[in-house]
Amino acid sequence: MTDDGARQGAHHPPRPDRPRPPHVPRTLPIDDAATWWSVPAAALAEALTTRPLVVLLHGLGADERDLAGLVPALPDRFVYASVRAPLPIAGMPGYAWFPPLLAEGITADPAYVDAAARGLLVWLERAQARARSHARPALVGFSQGGAMAVQLLRHAPEAFAGAATLSGFVAPGLLAGDEALAQIRPRVLWGYDPADPVVTTPAIERLRAFLVAHTDLDERTYPGTGHGIATTEAADLAAFLTSVLDGEA
Repeated sequence: MTDDGARQGAHHPPRPDRPRPPHVPRTLPIDDAATWWSVPAAALAEALTTRPLVVLLHGLGADERDLAGLVPALPDRFVYASVRAPLPIAGMPGYAWFPPLLAEGITADPAYVDAAARGLLVWLERAQARARSHARPALVGFSQGGAMAVQLLRHAPEAFAGAATLSGFVAPGLLAGDEALAQIRPRVLWGYDPADPVVTTPAIERLRAFLVAHTDLDERTYPGTGHGIATTEAADLAAFLTSVLDGEA
């Protein structure tokens, strides 16, 4: 990581992190053994040294295998890590990054989102320790994973080359990193269906306002997709990743 965020905030003290409710752990740990990698374990250290990393963050009720299915449509010169969310869902298959709150177009308890973001940053430090490279990764998240991609930018805006939030949303509240994020303005691809039946208009409008104010935004709509990823969206994502990761290896 660089210290860009610290320099950017030198004349404007960052807001303190919001209080954490006592029932929420500070960090939700990530299971390394559950991470799906696009390269064999024996070749991983070398691959991470020479090739950019893309971190894939699945949606509610899915697991690490879900977005792995997107990888054949993406550039094969990158290393892909599809991470399993930390919370099992009672009575359902799959996992969650945080308990969903189906109100006002979908939202979340920010304390849980922060805890999951901290867990992902710890996971990323372990992954990058395998490599002899300081290249910044890119993030790709769908739905809850899209919210996590945005939250990671808020926690560590200098740490990522860019992010794609597909049918995503933004957690409420303010974070200490928001001011630095607005100054650094990393590139973000936001893809969605305006008639998404899950992430509906109120959540879409909140995410638009946040991304316009804090990032270099490329907003694209895919009518008729519903709550999913269109073929054309995958092609746009491939082009976006190539663009943001050029020079990062």
